[in-house]
Amino acid sequence: MAFDSNTANALADQLARMKAAHVRDGQPDQATRARWIDRAVALLVENQNALYDAVSADFGHRSKDQTAFADLVQSVNALKHAKKNLRKWMKPSKRPVEFPLGLLGARAVLHYQPKGVVGIVSPWNFPIGMIFSPLAGIFAAGNRAMVKPSEFTARTSALVAELVPKYFDAEVLSVATGDAQTGAAFTALPFDHMIFTGSTAVGRHVMRAAAENLVPVTLELGGKSPTIVGQSANMAKSARRIMHGKTLNAGQICTAPDYALVPEGKTGEFVTATRAAVAEMYPSGLKDNDDYGSIINQRHYDRLLGLIEDARQKGAEIVEINPKGENFTQQPHHKIPPHLILNATDDMAVMQEEIFGPILPVRTYRKIDDAIAMINDRPRPLALYYFGEAAEEREHVLNRTTSGGVTVNDTLFHVAQEDLPFGGTGPSGMGNYHGWEGFLTFSHAKGVYRQTGSEIIKMLRPPYGAAIRKEIRKRLTK
Repeated sequence: MAFDSNTANALADQLARMKAAHVRDGQPDQATRARWIDRAVALLVENQNALYDAVSADFGHRSKDQTAFADLVQSVNALKHAKKNLRKWMKPSKRPVEFPLGLLGARAVLHYQPKGVVGIVSPWNFPIGMIFSPLAGIFAAGNRAMVKPSEFTARTSALVAELVPKYFDAEVLSVATGDAQTGAAFTALPFDHMIFTGSTAVGRHVMRAAAENLVPVTLELGGKSPTIVGQSANMAKSARRIMHGKTLNAGQICTAPDYALVPEGKTGEFVTATRAAVAEMYPSGLKDNDDYGSIINQRHYDRLLGLIEDARQKGAEIVEINPKGENFTQQPHHKIPPHLILNATDDMAVMQEEIFGPILPVRTYRKIDDAIAMINDRPRPLALYYFGEAAEEREHVLNRTTSGGVTVNDTLFHVAQEDLPFGGTGPSGMGNYHGWEGFLTFSHAKGVYRQTGSEIIKMLRPPYGAAIRKEIRKRLTK
């Protein structure tokens, strides 16, 4: 729906209808949840080519293979994983009861109840995956969902809005398209839960809006995810994996490596290895290579070029990784070749904000504790990457740093593991989803206690006497 003076009311009316349907129909059984998941999978599989085309058109250019594995396959994996585990996840959990009540027939059980209607505010960088991946946990938990996709990927958002009614009743899943005003109206709604994926700055606004209705939120934000190259790292292999994480989607990923920490004396070796890695991945060059993506729009393109120029003016050495020496000043898209920013300092904008593009600042460290200190001096990141074969050093890094998640000897891969929770910490987000943790996030864990028929409990009622005092003395011990 496009924004007009009635959109806020239309959104509120739609949410009210979905909430009423949730109350009317009660908690969906396993078969119903499985059917919702199957429909989501069918939507993706049956319309994959149209979805590839829409995403590519929104970016100006983006590899359809990348959209296939990063958006669709990731989503289908999440949905199938949820369906496979539905019975186990939905099963009530028995809990122990205080002695001696359990012996006398009292029981405690945890029931996982759907929250109701979940609002999804999805970003533009993975405009399909960031809708359907969280839907796996949302549907598995028995919820309905309203989606506000990004206006920056307008074609994809419009296509999803067109496809959803063909597979889902509007009381189960609905899509509201529109600009930032629509987004503001959407986040002000009294959902039963809301998940937002995007920048930390916008996340603050979303949380503030949700607070007005005391809506619980899951915030998947970003930040500056560090990459430590240890002394024991295989430089060639590390560079290939780091640059894959930095060039996938042209670096427009919230978990992309944001800066690299390299041992003193190894910067030259790292630069050589990254050049070789990019040339290996893109042997025909970058400018007209279908595998190398474009920046989403002119504003972000200009912002990234501004980061490079700011670093240059403040004394950084700029290394453009452009294997074929192509001229990017004239092109039909917004492609930027990968850049290394050597001797990056804290006064440079590239070290102060999340980059979200194919630019990698490089700093050096003398001891591993120096690298750890650099990381801990900054807000806690969404991801951290460590490369090296020294187990003691690896565990030292893991124990002394805090981040949303970690991949060791690669980048990004922890996000693709459906049985690992994904989420941030502090400024990089709150809450998590994927797998079992996603089911828990979108469920209300309701404790149910069934009392014993024995009247031993009468000692807890007035008039108090010797029996309760004896029990109190027995329990108040060191």
